[in-house]
Amino acid sequence: MKFFIDTANLDQIREAQELGILDGVTTNPSLMAKEGISGKEAILNHYKTICEIVEDGDISAEVLGTTYDEMIKEGEELAAIHPNIVVKIPMIKDGVKALKYFSDKGIRTNCTLIFSAGQALIAAKAGANYVSPFLGRLDDISVDGMNLIEEIRVIFDNYMFDTEILAASIRSPMHIINCAKIGADVVTSPLASILNLLNHPLTDNGLAQFIADAKKMA
Repeated sequence: MKFFIDTANLDQIREAQELGILDGVTTNPSLMAKEGISGKEAILNHYKTICEIVEDGDISAEVLGTTYDEMIKEGEELAAIHPNIVVKIPMIKDGVKALKYFSDKGIRTNCTLIFSAGQALIAAKAGANYVSPFLGRLDDISVDGMNLIEEIRVIFDNYMFDTEILAASIRSPMHIINCAKIGADVVTSPLASILNLLNHPLTDNGLAQFIADAKKMA
């Protein structure tokens, strides 16, 4: 399973990269705004910097427009930044048309805001490289997001779609573990949830004991 970090914070991206397990980055307008990034030139330059930090990983860059023409124009500008850019397109009617356009042009895409298996199926048919089901937002309305991952996995396996399932809106380490058990291809997560996978009290206790025993041998 690939590990993406869901942020526009450069320090967090560098920390994840230094950990040695980072496969990519996802961002969105909200995350950009959180870092104080605004204006077209600043946003494009920020994406370029992220690509330079991650080097070999896919970087999802989201369009802001909601019409076909707007998405095509923005998507082509984003794709021109760096070969590792994946254009992030919303799951709307014009977005599906844009997915097909970019697929035919050889520009990779990530279809975002997926909340049903039907949406994922349509995106895959249109040629999306990734679909992003939002687990946490489903959990927020008392719907089990993991069931959606399972449904998409079955459909994609049935018809051998190359589209990868990118589990988004990750809220906890258990989301990551459950996605791995079900067979999500990618999780995109805040850095904190990834780092929390490292923690276990028995590891801390065992290390403390090893250190104490080593001091006795000195």
